[in-house]
Amino acid sequence: MLRAPPSLPVLWQRSQFVQFAEVFPLNELGYRPEPEQYLTVVGWIEVVAGLLLAFGPQLLQEISNFVLTVIMIGAIYTLLALKEPLAMCTPATVCLGLLLLLNIRGRGWKVKPKFQ
Repeated sequence: MLRAPPSLPVLWQRSQFVQFAEVFPLNELGYRPEPEQYLTVVGWIEVVAGLLLAFGPQLLQEISNFVLTVIMIGAIYTLLALKEPLAMCTPATVCLGLLLLLNIRGRGWKVKPKFQ
């Protein structure tokens, strides 16, 4: 079976995950993931959780929201630990904000009208 060579964005992602694995939070406990495996696991978790968030039943939506929230917090931590510019944290921060907003609004809290 012939495989196409990886594109530039894929190569860039792989090189980024080599750096991400160096500052993985569980390194302190002696666990250091392989960058390729780390990339694959995070990618699949994001895809599955995203699909469940969009199309799953209420309970699975709440669980996937929590999982994606933890991943976004981990992404922000990783970028800050690598001393990346704050602009690099913007996509993860926006996603985290939207997930938290969805979590708050998804619980059925209703805003009271100002005038009753």
